[in-house]
Amino acid sequence: MSSKKSDFSKVTHVIFDMDGLLLDTERLYTVAYNNVLSQFGQKFNWDIKIQLMGMHHLAAVQKVIEDLSLPISVDDFSKQLKGHQDVLMPEAKLLPGAEKLIRHLHASKVPFALATSSGQEMVDIKTQNHKELFDLFGHKVCGSTDPEVKQGKPHPDIFLVAAERFPDKPKPECCLVFEDAPNGVTAGKAAGMQTVMVPDEHIPRDMTSHATLVLKSLEEFKPEEFGLPPFKC
Repeated sequence: MSSKKSDFSKVTHVIFDMDGLLLDTERLYTVAYNNVLSQFGQKFNWDIKIQLMGMHHLAAVQKVIEDLSLPISVDDFSKQLKGHQDVLMPEAKLLPGAEKLIRHLHASKVPFALATSSGQEMVDIKTQNHKELFDLFGHKVCGSTDPEVKQGKPHPDIFLVAAERFPDKPKPECCLVFEDAPNGVTAGKAAGMQTVMVPDEHIPRDMTSHATLVLKSLEEFKPEEFGLPPFKC
């Protein structure tokens, strides 16, 4: 999707998704799901994965079970999946451009928050090797365990909650959402926010058209296009 600078409105606050945007966890999710599905002779393919990206943990598990007609309960599947994730997720590495952008916003005193569908415990596991960087976030909304997030992405709840928790409570149109998943972009748009999407190369182009701006990497982002302080170098 091509956009001109004039298409963008000035923002004052930033809200980040985490999985597949800041941390390279999507590859690890695929491994974890396949470890569980292998006992049923099934595989976690992209047709399934695209639909799950951004969903709450239990909602995603239930959808996989229903779509593949698996003879296992949501609770049992979830426990097995979590066991594999606990081992795999600490390996998650930062994606290109993530650290530079986060440190730039922090140094520029731009308020920014995390809005992830992961629960608090899983966020702690995924970020344990990047704790200093993630401690720079003003606050974190962990959708799967936050009681105020009634409905997961593609519903707007998580982004509206994240905006409400900034001390100055900005209006939705003052917030810029960064996402990698179609469900997340839909949620950001439904919240009344502009969205910058950094999709996986496997995501079909027509599933990115609802984003305000689509980039190949966070390294391509130019803060000044949204009225934010430009990078110094």
